Formats: sequence, structure tokens, C-alpha cells
Amino acid sequence: MRQLTALDAQFLSVESATTAAHVAGVAILDPSTSPSGALTREALLALLRERLHLAPPLRMRLADVPFGLDRPYWLDDPDVDLDAHVHETTLPAPGGERELAAYVAGAHARRLDRGRPLWEAHLIHGLEGGRCALYMKVHHCAIDGVSGSEVLTALLDPSPQPRRVEAPPAPASPQPPGLLAMLAGAITRSIVQPVETLCSLARAAADLDAIPVLAALPDARLVAQAARALAGDARPLPETPPLVAPRTPFNGPISGEREIALGSVPLTEVRRVARAFGMGPNDVVMTLCASALRRWLLAHDALPDRPLLAAVPVALRPQRSPGTGGSSRNAADGRVGNRISAMITPLATDVASPGERLAAVRSALAAAKRRFAVSHRTWLDDVCAMVPNAFAALATPVVFRLAGVAGAGVNLIVSNVPGPRLPLYLCGARMLAYHPLSVVTDATGGISITCASYDGRLDFGVVACPTRLPDVRSVIGHLRESMDELLALLDDSPDDPAPHDHGPRQCRALAISSATASGSM
Repeated sequence: MRQLTALDAQFLSVESATTAAHVAGVAILDPSTSPSGALTREALLALLRERLHLAPPLRMRLADVPFGLDRPYWLDDPDVDLDAHVHETTLPAPGGERELAAYVAGAHARRLDRGRPLWEAHLIHGLEGGRCALYMKVHHCAIDGVSGSEVLTALLDPSPQPRRVEAPPAPASPQPPGLLAMLAGAITRSIVQPVETLCSLARAAADLDAIPVLAALPDARLVAQAARALAGDARPLPETPPLVAPRTPFNGPISGEREIALGSVPLTEVRRVARAFGMGPNDVVMTLCASALRRWLLAHDALPDRPLLAAVPVALRPQRSPGTGGSSRNAADGRVGNRISAMITPLATDVASPGERLAAVRSALAAAKRRFAVSHRTWLDDVCAMVPNAFAALATPVVFRLAGVAGAGVNLIVSNVPGPRLPLYLCGARMLAYHPLSVVTDATGGISITCASYDGRLDFGVVACPTRLPDVRSVIGHLRESMDELLALLDDSPDDPAPHDHGPRQCRALAISSATASGSM
């Protein structure tokens, strides 16, 4: 059992009537490949019972410190009530992408019950073509991108025949910290908090020029260099573009409603563009996002003259090698919570030419990576650790709300998650696509774009607050148009190394879906 970190606790503190801080994914499944030809709730429950010990975030619950005087503790729950976590529904006819998005939007808008392990699974039947879907969400205080992928991997198999897994260890009786022990810990932390704050402040000052909002302060770069010199770090700071987010319709106070859109592009197209221009696939993905957002802003006569600013999450947790056990207490402690940081990068939405925009995004990402390489990668933790938990729990929602009113630190969050190249199966049902979904807040913008590569596809999940972006469906359409725009650059190039595909572009069109739901509980 261990205590939440300052960053983990911040994901709890940020929640409010308008903000839910969980991450999720929608798996589209073909049940015809399963031995029974169907995917049932009973089969899913049996799988979870068999493999719950391989997914620590699914069996950990919070043990709160009285009066919120300190950060909560993680407590291993050997008796998870799976019936309370696993839900089942059937979509109304015709069971298309719109109906799926309507249900997912409703589930994604609702906050998780903190009285039990912080996750839910929704088995969704009635999709057209005989398909079904699994929507699963886990609180961000419990997982980051790497540990979230490990949860998914624990439940999936490389073939329709479920693999054999190691037997769970004998359940240990949870030992919650006693009231006196928790209060003693809170008193101790309050004594050392000023020292912790000073240490965190010193580390954060060394990256002042790379932290949103603070980077806009006068002489932020000089302060960062001075702080580094005092710490004995003589490495020069790479030049970075201005990190000032322009005002857009995306930014401002959000509501509790959510709108969801799902879509995909062939990964071969992304790699083809990357090869032709000598860059990485992530450069192309970020350009697709920049181009789609530019198209939306132009359509709404709201394109700012400065580039949008995106926060790009970076995993600091190493991937666990295959075959590594996850059932021990030590392993569980190490795989719950967050080990992440973030790069801040402009998106070149102010560049009109597609070719020049692609080059500008690549250059901005390269500069962000050079700056990140010499940064204290714990700056997110350091910023969170400056504030005592009791104050952070009360102040964070207010601060985020004020940030939305006063001006954006970043315009949105964009995340690209690498996934498996081969097909995977859930209870024998083949996973056809996997669309990740993230968080929107007052301070980080009313839209987030997340994508994951899987089995030759790049699957997108877009989450938006409809009061800020009422037609998120159009963003998915703009992603397709942006992909075609980049492919057209190759059509005009005599050096394109890949064969041309002169088939109708509409055959590669994205599956589009969107819906709105309220976040009231």
C-alpha cells in the first residue's frame, strides 16, 4: 500500500460538476470469431475474475485521510464487486456510429464512484453488422498511457483461443492505515511541506520557459538559465518558439456535457507520407491534427494569427517486458498511478500551405523534444507538489475555472499512443478498432484528440464540450480531408517512393460518429 503522488491527487482534485478526470477507450469487436459466436456479459465477468490480478489499477481503491488533510492511499481490494463495475446495454436501431457515440458520450460525461475501484466497463450490443463494443474507463489518478495499455493487454489475447494465465496469488487481507497513522503522516507532511515546496519551486524554475502560462512571463528564459546555473547544470537551453496560446472558441469555461467522435485512417497512408518527407509518423499525426483544427477554425471564422498550442503527454514509465508478472504487491504498487510529463508545442495552424505546415510542425516538435531532453521531466509533479493537498482539493477547480475565463495555458491536449500491429481478441471476439478517449478541462481546452495505432489503422477518439465546440463530428471529417491533402503532395511529387493509389478516396473515408450527453450524476 502506498500514498498517491501529488500528480495523482491532482487528477482527483480537478474533478468538479463540469470536469471528469478519467481516460477511456472504445473497442469495436466482431463476436463471430468467438467460440460461441457471441460476446456475453457473463463471459466478460469470467475473464475479469480470472485476470484481475494482472491489472492492478482495476483492484485498487482509495483510502481517504480524514478531512482531506493529506493525499489518499491506495488500498488493494481483494473482493472487487465486478457486477457493480460491468454494465450491459443494447443500442437502439439502426445501431450505427451515431447511436454508439450517444451512449459513449453519456458514460464518458459521468464521474466515477470513489467508494470502489475507479473503473467501469460497458458491453454494448446492437451495432450494425453484428458487431459489439466495449467502452472502458479508468480514473487518471490510477493509470497513465503505459499502465493503461497494460490493463488492456491483460484482458486481450493474440488469438481467438484465450491464453492460459498464471494463477492469482492467495488474497491478502487489506490493511488500511489506522486513523492515528494517517493523521501522524498528515502532520509530518505539513511540517516538511515548506521544504518540499521550495525544492519543487527550484526544480520548476529551471523549466520556467517550458511551462504553459509561466513561459510568457518576462525573462522566463533568463530565470530558467539562472536556476540551472545555481543547480550546477551548465547545459545550454535550446531555443524554443513562443509558448503563448491564442484565444479560440475551444477555450473558456466548459459545461458537464460531452460530445464524442470516432474515426480512423489507414496507417499505411501516414507511414507513406512520413517516408516521403523523411520524418516520423508522429510528425504526420500532429500535422493531421493541426490541419483539421485549422479547417474547423476557418469554417467558423475564428482562426487566430498565432499557432495553437498543444500539450503532448510523454510517458516516463518504461514498458514492462512480456512475461513480467504483475501479481505481486510490489508490482501492483509500481503499476498504479502516473509517471508522465508533457511537451508543449505549437501546431502551425497559422501556416496556409500544407507542405509548409508539415515542415513547421516537424520543426516545432523537434525543438520541443530538444527542450524536453534537458528539462526536469518531473515538472508536472513539481508544480502539483507546491500546494498542500487540503488546499489543492478546494482550490484546483476554482483555479482551473478562472484559467478558462482569463486565458488558456494550452489550447488542447493531443496524444498519440503506439499500439499492437497484429489483431487481438477479447473472449474470442476480434478487436476491429480501438479508439482512445481523454479529458477536457477549463484550463486545457474544450477538446482533446487522442489516437492509437492498431492492426494497420490509426484510430482517433475526439472528446469535446459542446458549449465550446458544438460540431465535433466535423473535426473527424477534417482529419480525412487533411490526410487527403498530404497525400496530394505525394501525387505531385516525382520522388514518391510508394505506388500511387488512384482508387476513390471515399472508400477510405472515416467512420464518423458524434453525440452529446450531460455529465450530471
